[in-house]
Amino acid sequence: MTSQLLKTQESVPSSQQRQAPRIRIQIPVFLRGTDPHGSAFIELTKTLNISSTGACIASSHLLQLEQVIQLTIPTPSPASDLVPHETPPIAARVRRQESAGELRIFGLEFLRPLS
Repeated sequence: MTSQLLKTQESVPSSQQRQAPRIRIQIPVFLRGTDPHGSAFIELTKTLNISSTGACIASSHLLQLEQVIQLTIPTPSPASDLVPHETPPIAARVRRQESAGELRIFGLEFLRPLS
């Protein structure tokens, strides 16, 4: 089984390999997008891993490959109006998807790398 896994990994085209190492961390994010019927939605979900060029998220919504979505990271309630309630939106394109029961896992590529 290990040799099959290695062969599968070796056969991945270099254009689909990750450009930056990912960190396994769960970060709450608001996912904004549209469903296949064109209805807009917002969902509080989490990352499973993240890098400067992309992330893996869990979602109960059905996203399409190549679809562009928006992620924002919520922040604690500020004591003043000087602190934003969430981060600026991060635009990302859906590159991969798989199902785990009712939950769907999506691989995202950020349209602009995080700095």
